[in-house]
Amino acid sequence: MKIKSHIVNNTNIAEIVADGIILSTVQDGLDLLGNMHYQGFDKIIIYEKNIKPDFFNLKSKLAGEILQKFTQYQMPLTIIGDFSKFSSKSLQDFIFESNKGQQVNFVSSMKEILNAQNR
Repeated sequence: MKIKSHIVNNTNIAEIVADGIILSTVQDGLDLLGNMHYQGFDKIIIYEKNIKPDFFNLKSKLAGEILQKFTQYQMPLTIIGDFSKFSSKSLQDFIFESNKGQQVNFVSSMKEILNAQNR
């Protein structure tokens, strides 16, 4: 796992770059959150390919449990990926509603994040 640092509008953002799955349990989420907070990051970016596929099956409750921790500890999280491949209407609705706020966002590219940060 590699951490790329981005500073945009005085916000220290950690972009997590990895080859494999790094987020598969609630404890993985807490460990990532704590580690990035300890290192002074204000926001975390992770790629959909680095998250256990069960996360995107809302019936597994994994997404809810992990994202609750990020919300509880006030660490904004952005997930980059192609979410159109998921056919679940409930997941698409969840993504739509999440993107209305600032805590958890789902985007298609790093460029989309950096453009949003510059507004």
